Amino acid sequence: MTRYAIDRLVVVPDDIDLSRSPLAGQLDAETYVLGTFNPGLTRLPNGNLLLMVRVAEALRHPIADNHVRAIRWEDGRFVLDAWPLAAADTSDPRKFMVYGHQWKVMALTSLSWLLPMEMTPDGLDVVAIHYDRAIAPQSSLQCYGIEDARISRVGERWLMTACAVSPERHCTVLYSSGNALDWRYEGIVLDHQNKDMVIFEGLIGGQYWAQTRPLGDLYFAYPPDSPWRAGPSINLASSPDALHWRPRPEPGIRSHAGVVATVRIGGGAPPVLTDQGWLCLWHGVEPHEIVGIYRTYWSLLDRNDPSRVIATRHEPVLEPNPELTRPLEHQMYLRNVVFTTGMVDAGDHYVVASGEADLACRITHISKDVLFDG
Repeated sequence: MTRYAIDRLVVVPDDIDLSRSPLAGQLDAETYVLGTFNPGLTRLPNGNLLLMVRVAEALRHPIADNHVRAIRWEDGRFVLDAWPLAAADTSDPRKFMVYGHQWKVMALTSLSWLLPMEMTPDGLDVVAIHYDRAIAPQSSLQCYGIEDARISRVGERWLMTACAVSPERHCTVLYSSGNALDWRYEGIVLDHQNKDMVIFEGLIGGQYWAQTRPLGDLYFAYPPDSPWRAGPSINLASSPDALHWRPRPEPGIRSHAGVVATVRIGGGAPPVLTDQGWLCLWHGVEPHEIVGIYRTYWSLLDRNDPSRVIATRHEPVLEPNPELTRPLEHQMYLRNVVFTTGMVDAGDHYVVASGEADLACRITHISKDVLFDG
């Protein structure tokens, strides 16, 4: 039983018309929608909400003729690459690992693009699907796709970060807009393997601020009696123009030694300013099987110094909800994941957008009383 009055899936794979996909007619292979998830969220000038949905378009039969295939953008069109099946680990339906390297190398059996979906002001019903404004790869650094948009409104401008995937780099790119529907590509803002960049919805000391999360597989230990756990952290960066970012020396949100749900952490919804400080929703991961269990947590940051955490709660705000995905059981390929990517103020509550099970878009109305006092 949910403690929220409204908590439902609003976009599912069957809602997408692949005849209007950027990939339509370009591949000599059948594709399907593996997932519609991890949507950026903002309020449009007309009062409606915008979900920038990640559409993972996958090969129906990635394995053929003793090869496993990947979709890739190249010189303005989409192509297929075939890898010998004996040289790949295909146990994960979303990707395959390529053997024979001194480090981990993988390719994807799906390619993600971004689809703007206009919703009613409460986020529960679709008003329009803007296929004509879909955002697809347009350079070699995005050749495996564009993932996990986050949208921030700063003044009269909307800024959208997304993860670009390619052999060249795994980086964060930026788009900007004056109306949240027509987006201009601004290029790379954070380089190799820096994910989950979320820009604060407002300036601090005349500067843009962002939470970042560089990846790695080596961390130096805290002292044995430290309250912190060595590992990934949510770091901070600032910028004079939202294009050129400088990492801040102060620590941001770190994994706490007393809980197991922050073995991996990362930014979720762009922080919004409240009377108490900057409210941010972020994800923490508990080890479990291959992917882990993803949950959403909240922290309050000082309005003038976001490196100072005023409050945080180890109990999750949102957890994976298998009841929501039960009607989609035939399409499930992943479980135990809720991945929050957007939040807008709706008066006495927040409208929160998340990806559920890497399959569907979930909208939850979270009362401010429940969030701060529950």
